[in-house]
Formats: sequence, C-alpha cells, structure tokens
Amino acid sequence: METVDILEIIAVILALLLAIIGHEIMHGYVAYRYGDDTAKHQGRLSINPLVHIDLVGTILVPTVLYVSGASFMFGWAKPVPIFIPTVIRNGGYKAAIFVSLAGIAYNFTLALVCLGLFHLFFPGEIENYTAYFAAYFLVQAIKYNIILGLFNLYPIPPLDGSHALTYLALIFGWNRVVALYESLERYGMVILILFLATPLSKYIFAPIRTVLEYVF
Repeated sequence: METVDILEIIAVILALLLAIIGHEIMHGYVAYRYGDDTAKHQGRLSINPLVHIDLVGTILVPTVLYVSGASFMFGWAKPVPIFIPTVIRNGGYKAAIFVSLAGIAYNFTLALVCLGLFHLFFPGEIENYTAYFAAYFLVQAIKYNIILGLFNLYPIPPLDGSHALTYLALIFGWNRVVALYESLERYGMVILILFLATPLSKYIFAPIRTVLEYVF
C-alpha cells in the first residue's frame, strides 16, 4: 500500500470520528446546559473516542462500506444518554428541540470551518505529504459533516429530525403527529435499516449528493 493510500485512510477515519463523536457530544452538552447531567455523570461528554465507539456504527458499517467501494463512508457513535424530562422542565419543548438539533448544528458549523480553512491554507498546488494529508483531511471532514448533518435532518425515527419534529408538534398541539412518532419509535432502527438497505436509499441520499456536488 502506497504512502498516499495510508494517509487517505487515516484522514478518512479521523474525519469520520470527528463528525460522529462530536455530533453525539453536542447532544449531551446542550442537554447539560438545560440541567441534564446524565451524559456528564456517565463520562460521555469526554472527547476520548473510546467511550463513544459503537461496534456496529463506528467500526463494522464504515469498514463494510470501505471494502465494498462505496462512494462515501457512513457511521454513527454510541448515542449519548439524555433525560429529556429534565430538559423540558428547565427549558420547555424548545429546549428539547435545541438538544435534538445540537449535533446537526455542530456538523454544519464544523463543515463551514473546515471549508474556510481549506480555502485559506490550500488555494493552490499541494507539494508535500504533510500538506496533502491536511488538505485531504479537511475535504473529508467537510464531506462527512455535511452527510451526517443532512442525513439526521430527515424526520425518520430514530434520526434527530424526527425528535425535533415531535417536540415541535407538541408545541403546536399536533397530537396525531406526536402519536404517529410515538408508535414508530420502537421500530425506528428497523425502519432506518429498511431505508438504507433497499433501493429507497438512492432517494434518501440523492439530496445529500446534490449538496456535495455543489460544494465540491
């Protein structure tokens, strides 16, 4: 394996970990700001990647995608524990929406920061391995943060968009929407797998690919 290949693999792994682990930490941090210290007490606000790694989402799925030659990697970290009743008690349903969207906000913010850094430091040709690694890492960080942020916006249980929409429905009294999501929540992972493992996935990722093509 050539040096460039090794650098690219390391950059992809680091970028993916930064996107998915930071996403989960931000959920816990915003919940902590509203009085829920569950994640803090369980050590889940730590930047130590080992406490956030999920065997399937952080290791198995990205590995399978890489080996199969997928156009991009995807994965998730172990969900940060959040006690929503505490959040709602201290900040209301709006606070619960902020907690739900915190990870997405992190991903989009980080993507913009990395995009700015890339254009600032790499406006021309790249001349050595160190610069190549840094540039490639920034590109991957932009890509995976956009993917994770947009994907989680979908109102499909158990994605963040479904949680945010549920709390918004509670604010406006859309009881049928609330009841629908409450009934679907237990089947959330099954629903998500069906979307990802069937031809429906091309419709799920089509808007994301459009955004990536625009950015790059």
